[in-house]
Amino acid sequence: LKADLMRQLDTQVNEFMDSLIEESASLVSSHVSTVFPLSDKEKMLIKQFFCSDLFEVNHIRTIYHMFIALLILFIFSTLVVDFIDEGRLVLEFDLLVYAFGQFPLVVVTWMCMFLSTLVVPYILLSVWASVYPTSNHRALWTVLAGSLLLLYQGLCLGFLPTYVVLKNGLPPASCFILILEQVRLIMKAHSFIRENVPRVQYLERSKTNSLAVPQFTQYIYFLFAPTLIYRDNYPRNPCIRWGYVATMVLCVFNSILPGVLVLFLAFFAFLHCWLNAFAEMLRFGDRMFYKDWWNSTSFANYYRTWNVVVHDWLYYYVYRDFLWMTQKRFRAAAMLVVFTVSAVVHEYVLAICFGFFYPVLFCIFMCFGMVFNFILNDRRKGPIWNVIMWTALFLGQGVLICLYSQEWYAQRFCPIQEPSFIDLLKPRSWTCSP
Repeated sequence: LKADLMRQLDTQVNEFMDSLIEESASLVSSHVSTVFPLSDKEKMLIKQFFCSDLFEVNHIRTIYHMFIALLILFIFSTLVVDFIDEGRLVLEFDLLVYAFGQFPLVVVTWMCMFLSTLVVPYILLSVWASVYPTSNHRALWTVLAGSLLLLYQGLCLGFLPTYVVLKNGLPPASCFILILEQVRLIMKAHSFIRENVPRVQYLERSKTNSLAVPQFTQYIYFLFAPTLIYRDNYPRNPCIRWGYVATMVLCVFNSILPGVLVLFLAFFAFLHCWLNAFAEMLRFGDRMFYKDWWNSTSFANYYRTWNVVVHDWLYYYVYRDFLWMTQKRFRAAAMLVVFTVSAVVHEYVLAICFGFFYPVLFCIFMCFGMVFNFILNDRRKGPIWNVIMWTALFLGQGVLICLYSQEWYAQRFCPIQEPSFIDLLKPRSWTCSP
């Protein structure tokens, strides 16, 4: 009976994994050139987030309940220690007040960024689309509109938030809000223009009377939707489950309490809870924000499955466009460009938010990340490669936390009154002594 049960379980697991692999493969586009209208493979479908299937398994749900129990014990032990040591409940929010300092300035700056992103790209596209079909100087109009868009992105989305952060010395959490929103809005504006310019050119060549510019409401929805790939229509759920939204928001705050396992907390709080809360409020149907990255036996698969939202943007607008410009040659160079763009943006966010330049993450991305991407590739199978992947992941996470923490405190306790350009580039932790 045990042998029959194990064979039946093995068969069901294999069938499930085969169907999952086929579904994942069907979502990857097999060609590079821009096609309009979208093929079936490029259309978004209603997909549940990956953990929803895992939580249906009793064993996984029990592990989740164990973490909830540990959180309850952690809160209870903190209350007991406070009463024993202080004789009262200690509610101090100094750390949160410091981390989110100057929050009204953050809100005002974000509103300027968002409203400008809401208006400028849409107006530029509308004006260009109305002039392009009938103009005798199409190239001139295209260059003019593209120059205005680049000028807007460079000044309003590039310079403004960075200047506000550096000029006012915003604390870390406030910095991350502005800089991450800066990156998000730039990527969304690029996707909106990149997807609609070929549509206007296609409709002009085909001499159809279809509406070239999307409706304004479609653009507004895209700016809030938890995706970086613009589509006119997304799969929608029939209703909003507000109880589910509240649960996801509470999960974000519950993930802040423990001070360990930063990688898992960031994954669960942002990719799972935060994006699902927004998706539920917008009835956004495609919940595949991540895949089973924890089962990866290669770093190539890990990069594709850890953050599907960002990966899709890099795949469509960096990797595919690079191959399109080089006529499908230099795939290794296209991969190198993707790694470079990702590493530069990550390092830019950390440098602005922490207030110092210490390119540890950039070096890990460009050195170890590139090497592991080719060495630990998709041909590596078996449990041992999953162990190697997790070992490298834990080591890299430990190195990042250790070195950035040292540099953070060195910058505060060993300040330089009038630093030169070399002092700004040289890590302070190398020369700071207690």
